[in-house]
This record gives sequence, C-alpha cells and structure tokens, in this order.
Amino acid sequence: MTVLILTSEEDVTADLVVLRLNEAGVPVVRLDPADLTTRVALSGEYVQGICHGHLSVADRLVSMSGLRSVWVRRPGLPAARAAQPSAWLTEEASQALYGMLRCTDARWMNHPDAARRARHKPWQLRLAQRSGLPVPATLITTFPQAAREFSERFPDLVVKPVSGAHPQEPPRAVPTSRVAPDTDFAAVAFGPTLLQRRVPKLADIRLTAVGDRLFAARKTVEPDADPDDVDVRFSPSLSPWNPVEVPPRVATAVHAYLSGAELAYGAFDFAEDADGIWWFLECNQSGQFGFVEMDTGQPIADAIARWLASAPDGTPAPSGGTRRSAL
Repeated sequence: MTVLILTSEEDVTADLVVLRLNEAGVPVVRLDPADLTTRVALSGEYVQGICHGHLSVADRLVSMSGLRSVWVRRPGLPAARAAQPSAWLTEEASQALYGMLRCTDARWMNHPDAARRARHKPWQLRLAQRSGLPVPATLITTFPQAAREFSERFPDLVVKPVSGAHPQEPPRAVPTSRVAPDTDFAAVAFGPTLLQRRVPKLADIRLTAVGDRLFAARKTVEPDADPDDVDVRFSPSLSPWNPVEVPPRVATAVHAYLSGAELAYGAFDFAEDADGIWWFLECNQSGQFGFVEMDTGQPIADAIARWLASAPDGTPAPSGGTRRSAL
C-alpha cells in the first residue's frame, strides 16, 4: 500500500520523511494539489454501490483504495497552477480531491477537518485549558475598554495575531510583540486583538508529538536577553535546541489535547518560567520539525515515517523490501 504526501515541491522537511520511507521500501507518492489539471489528474467513479478512485502523478497511476496513509503536510491551493486558475476552479478541485480522499480507509496526518478546526487560536486555548495545560491569561477583543481593563490587571502584556501568518504571497510571519506601557488600545476597535500576559521565561520549549511519541526540545534564553525579544523565531539568541524530558503532567495533558483535537501530529510551543512551569502558547498542526531534529538528533522524521507506514489499524508495516523512489 502507498503513502500519499500532499505538500509543495520546496518542502525540504517532507524530504526527510520521504527518505526514511524510501529506505524502508514503503511506496510513496508526493504531490502538490496546486498541480491539479496540469501535472496531476484524478478520477472517481461511483456505480452500483461501488467506488473506484485514481490519481495520476507524473504518469504514475495510484489507486485511492490502495492508500495506506495521507500526510497533509503543506499543500498548495488546488489547481493554483492550472492554465487558467480561478477561485471557482480551486473550489471545484478541492471538493474533488479531498472529497475522494475522504472516501478511503487511509490514516490521516492530519485529517483536513481536524486540521482546519485546530488552526483556530481561541479554540486551542480553551482545549489546552480543558486538557490541563497552563495557559497565560489571554484576552481576544475588539473593545478598547476591555483591553485597557485587561492591561490594568496584567500590566506586562504581549500582542500576537489571532490567525497566525499574514496571508500575503508568500505568507509573512507576524512576530509576537511586547505591549508598551502607555498604549491606549483605541486601535483594538478596528480588528480582533489577542493580548496575553507575558511569561518571564527561562527557556522556550518545542514539543513535537507524532502519534503517541513526544519529542521535547529546550532553547535557553540568554541571561542578558532583551525582555522585548519575546518571539523565539525572531530572537537573536545563538543557543541551540537541546533534548529535554517531558514532565509526566505535561505528557498526560498533551495526549489529552491531541485526543480532543483528533490530531496525529502537533508542534507545541511552551514558555518555561523560573518555577519550571511549561506555559502553553500554541499548537501548530503542521509545524516544522527539521530545525529541532538537526540540533537535537531526535528521530522525528523516522517517527513520522513509521506512523505513515503503519496499516490503517496502526499495525506496523513489514520492514525491508525494495527501495522505491518518490514522485
């Protein structure tokens, strides 16, 4: 049976997993939905109670009934590179591709429905609370007065986007920033604003969850670091990521979060304070892991490949076999 990976050609993180699957002799097909109607074709037939579906990628025909798993990594918009792209064609292609894939018995990492829901930051925060993860005091509002009152209760705040990256082309990461003490918050009325109590952190934690396996890495904050450098993605720190054990309570809560979110993969960000508490910041359902594996040597790509290679019931695939190249 075949592993299907939906992602862009430039996704070097996916390359790590493809390599592991090739080494294990597991058939794998990689495609970008953006190539539908050009380099990718599909067909599905529903006749007399029977469903047959196929994908054609670079002249290789793959039966949808033969899919072992689907990794929705970082796919492009369906049919975005068609000869005559349009919003209508993208919607048609999306309905066709993901609708047909939903008809299979393949395992998903992660299922599109769960992944779409998991992107919502307010939902993440509430699920984290219910799962037992510590969450910094947070306010999402368009009421300036509510923001002012919140800042009086929690004078040291950061502001971050509710949705994540700015949807320009290419998408631009919007950094988490510290709120100035004299901010009047009048601009809050023009769009939802997420304010959160700043955690005076000793370290950043990236916890990568693959099925039941948890890989945690810790990046120490420099002793002389500027308190305004709150976003690890833009921090000038040269400290490497180092492997760290996951506290049992955090592990239990993370597993509860994954179960509640119906996710097979999640990249969790925490801030560790002076008391050793890991404060939940967010969970990216398709977050990067290559930089962590490079620093720590943790076998995250191998864990993903093994999960994808398992049968729909979770039974590991036989090892060995003929090495196969990925498309």
